[in-house]
Amino acid sequence: MPAAMLPYARVLVLLGALTAEAARTAGGSFLRWEPRCQQLLPSRSPITTLLPPRLNGPWVSTGCEVRPGPEFLTRSYTFYPSHLFRALQFYYGDPLCREPAHSLLIKGKVRLRRASWVTRGATEANYHLHKVGVVFHSHQALLDVISRLKQSPAGRDCAQRLPPAQAWQPGALYELLSARAGQDCTAALGFSMHELSLVRLQRSLQPQPLIGPRLVEELFLGDIHTDSVERQHYRPTGYQRPLQSALHHAHPCPACSLIAFSDERHPPVLPPGAVLPLHLDGRWVSPGCEVRPAVLFLTRLFTFHGHNRSWEGYYHHFSDPACQQPTFTIYAAGHYTPGMPSAKVLGGTELAFQVTQARVTPMDQVTTAMLNFSEPSSCGGPGAWSLGTERDITATNGCLPLGIRLPHVEYELFKMERDSLGQSLLFIGQRPTDGSSPSTPERRPTSYQSPLVLCDGIARDLSRAPEHRLLPQQSLKGGEPYSTVARIPFLLLIPGLAFLQL
Repeated sequence: MPAAMLPYARVLVLLGALTAEAARTAGGSFLRWEPRCQQLLPSRSPITTLLPPRLNGPWVSTGCEVRPGPEFLTRSYTFYPSHLFRALQFYYGDPLCREPAHSLLIKGKVRLRRASWVTRGATEANYHLHKVGVVFHSHQALLDVISRLKQSPAGRDCAQRLPPAQAWQPGALYELLSARAGQDCTAALGFSMHELSLVRLQRSLQPQPLIGPRLVEELFLGDIHTDSVERQHYRPTGYQRPLQSALHHAHPCPACSLIAFSDERHPPVLPPGAVLPLHLDGRWVSPGCEVRPAVLFLTRLFTFHGHNRSWEGYYHHFSDPACQQPTFTIYAAGHYTPGMPSAKVLGGTELAFQVTQARVTPMDQVTTAMLNFSEPSSCGGPGAWSLGTERDITATNGCLPLGIRLPHVEYELFKMERDSLGQSLLFIGQRPTDGSSPSTPERRPTSYQSPLVLCDGIARDLSRAPEHRLLPQQSLKGGEPYSTVARIPFLLLIPGLAFLQL
């Protein structure tokens, strides 16, 4: 959970390229982890990244999304061959997306530019907004937006353009931005579409009940800054929860058709979701390679022991978006407090996690050399680091080069859900975009990371690192060197330079 040092995160951009080149020079082989936990999950087919991405068509949320704030929403975006797009964002007053508050209609143009040199596997894009309109679905929603606008001088002028509550008309569209008229109230509302500046499109065949494998296309757009003040200036380096093609999505998906056939005046009301109590016992893994802001590629594996409220975790960091070129692994352990329902993020549970011990394993020559050049006793005590050898960093109170400080406490937000296939999912709080740590109750997350999947209901001791072996590199497909994910799921590893971030 300790936060990583940002300078090192930036250095990884350069080191990642060196690591990739070193891997190719070494004969194109890579280390793949094969934990026992991984074998309990259904096998997943290779994931192909399309470069350049083909955006044409409708894309929809697969469920209720949570953005920092918190904001609860669903999205329906349509891209046209002419580069025009029409985006719908439906906002709600509840975490199940059953109480519509207001809808945004966004129209504009987007053009793909080039492969991102910052976030490998992504494509950079430019966009221009032509129109943004809002439809209110209740008097209270109108009052809430007016209250937000009145918090700034520019917003107060914009608030005058909205009708008084008594004059509100259901279904009426009120303009917030008009390129033709030269008016723009979106900044005063804290709204931006910078998510369109970073794009990744993935395609895979996923097993479906009764009907066999089905083509699924996922559209990853840029992440949303956790600090609303920074959203107008922030350019994404990670992703938010992906949209799926309305034509090629996973089944069953009760929300997909509801969202696809909705419009700004008729927002989708999602089916009632099962609210699961928080039972952490067991092992939870990343279902795939995760991408975080500051160019972090990782997988996570956690074990929670409910009888004494202790936890263990492996964070496996990589230099590539397919998580096939490991750079270093962190093992961490500690304890957590009993959970309390969150008053700020309905449906979430607040906990505090303490990190009391940690170990580091360098997995490439670049990281090994970096650790060996660190100040004496700043990371693991005296002695040299060697490739693939784990060293305890508890006695040195962490590892300064990696930004790890022990002991450490983080204030967390958790929730559990069950997906349409009956699989248990664990959502853990989204890390601050600036790379800092939620080390105080005021910095507790208000949104979530990608979910972890329950792979074993029985917690086991993870104090020893899982075995790994060197496997020959498989041929890669798609339009980029790292476009195809390994056929054996890489569920064990965990990246994130905000160290020990659950």
